[in-house]
Amino acid sequence: MDLSYTPEEEEFRAHLREWLAKVLPTLPPKPSPDDWPGRRAYDLGWQRMLYDAGYADVHWEGTPSVRLIFLEETERAGAPYVGANFVGLLHAGPTIAAEGTPEQRARWLPPVLRGEEVWCQGFSEPDAGSDLAALRTRARRDGDDYVVSGSKIWTSHAEVADWCELLVRTDPDAPRHRGISWLALPMDAPGVTVRPLRTLAGSAEFAEVFLDDVRVPVANRVGDENDGWRVTMVTLSFERGTAFVGEVVACRRVLGELAVTARRNGRWDDPVLRRRLGRLNAEFRALWRLTQWNVSEAEASGGVPGVGGSVFKLRYSHARQELYDAAAEVLGADSLDLERPWVLDRLSSLSYTIAAGTSQIQRNIVGERILGLPKGR
Repeated sequence: MDLSYTPEEEEFRAHLREWLAKVLPTLPPKPSPDDWPGRRAYDLGWQRMLYDAGYADVHWEGTPSVRLIFLEETERAGAPYVGANFVGLLHAGPTIAAEGTPEQRARWLPPVLRGEEVWCQGFSEPDAGSDLAALRTRARRDGDDYVVSGSKIWTSHAEVADWCELLVRTDPDAPRHRGISWLALPMDAPGVTVRPLRTLAGSAEFAEVFLDDVRVPVANRVGDENDGWRVTMVTLSFERGTAFVGEVVACRRVLGELAVTARRNGRWDDPVLRRRLGRLNAEFRALWRLTQWNVSEAEASGGVPGVGGSVFKLRYSHARQELYDAAAEVLGADSLDLERPWVLDRLSSLSYTIAAGTSQIQRNIVGERILGLPKGR
């Protein structure tokens, strides 16, 4: 498989680098991590700059290789992350682009690209654990609306979102994977209550969402009724396949900074630590190659990442945790100081083996869909 880039793709990279070098020094200071309205405004302002420069739609219209180059170069340049806009740009948007009707694409995609609307993800539920198909949020058909009742948890950026990609059960009597539908929920609809959740790291980018007889138009359903599980697999393939690409680049940068710090504070004299950093270097180089392989596969199959994204997600989650455990070794006693670099990253890394599908679920996917092993009973 050819993992190299075409001359046209390298030209795109050069133009992007030139643009980033010009605009990044002009950005205003980042708002406080706890100022979510400010962070929303900052993130959407950056998205508008991308839109005006012609880079806003690379996640949907560009080839997988172009998306890979974009994420690689923006991370290397220290450009803002998509932040509050990540569900719209990296999950809901690509799903609607792939599965939505022309009317749905015309309604929802341009505001995301222009930095006008934010989406959140309403998948997980308190009683479902890792088993997404065990969701209980009900949607009863009433004329041209669904009447939705239930609750969601770990709803990313719900407190500042305009829309929610929502999974609901539309047929409680169907086998559990066949009675689910994918809806676009307006977050200002009557009956929606949002309660922010504070994480171990002290941030509040997640929330509980309670739905009390919320009316959602049938026209907001993406895909057919009761076909939401298939649509969800498209969403998750984007989430696991390409959404973490920029983070791999960031981890490789952090690894280099750890080596510099270890040489400065004397930790480099520990041969066990040096071997650990060397192994992590090999790990992230391999993960980058796996990313390129997944992107090449996506290009060959129409642009939607395949189950190889689960292999990447499984290994990346653990490698990230190992990286920040190594950072704690380099920092020593300073690893308890929340003001030091990498300390909050270490706390947030604990969630990566749960977020976007637990490692146990990823192992099941790899075993059943890639290795062809029988399903457990």
